[in-house]
Amino acid sequence: MSGSDVVLEPSWKDRVGGYFARDDMRALSMFLRERKASGARIHPPGPRMLAALDATPFEAVRVVVLGQDPYHGAGQAHGLSFSVPHGVPVPPSLANVFKELERDVGVPRPAHGCLEAWATRGVLLLNAVLSVEDGRPGSHQGRGWEGFTDEVVTTLGRERDGLVFLLWGAYAQAKGKLIDRERHRVLRAPHPSPLSAHRGFFGCGHFSATNAYLCRQGGTPIDWSLPPGATAA
Repeated sequence: MSGSDVVLEPSWKDRVGGYFARDDMRALSMFLRERKASGARIHPPGPRMLAALDATPFEAVRVVVLGQDPYHGAGQAHGLSFSVPHGVPVPPSLANVFKELERDVGVPRPAHGCLEAWATRGVLLLNAVLSVEDGRPGSHQGRGWEGFTDEVVTTLGRERDGLVFLLWGAYAQAKGKLIDRERHRVLRAPHPSPLSAHRGFFGCGHFSATNAYLCRQGGTPIDWSLPPGATAA
């Protein structure tokens, strides 16, 4: 894994592609190869690990939703934080996101959990850690991804103005120290997991607050609705 051979959307590769030449990223690449060779099932598939950056080019970013690490069930993770592909049942955390979305801005819960439409509208759906092993949440924490996603957040904060960062849960909130609150809006809430959503995620109003801020900056609000898709349980 090096800056020259990473397949990455051009606007991101220009800004953060060189990070992959670092020793810690080379070590991460070796770790991933060794785990795969040992028979570990890693999610999402390699070509999807950087899908969040591919889906939302640098200049298109208006909002950043920071997650922890990918879903660890087979077929769930596809490189966008909180999102699952069409046809995959909506995970409990995402179901709670949809509950708050409906309460806050009146968008009814969709029949699927694919958030690709958000990504194309400028919502960067970024996990702090970009890979995980099947059935082992948090298994790739501390292996190097955090430094790379720190670089993504730092670069956005430095080169852009007027972004909204949604930090849900302690792991995402740790990146808050990288963001200049004079230049950007930072919104914090507990994680939408069933274990913590009732501690303040429900009622946080982040979707309406995001749009209010974007409008104050002279921009347009995010369309939080999702198009119809294959029905998921």
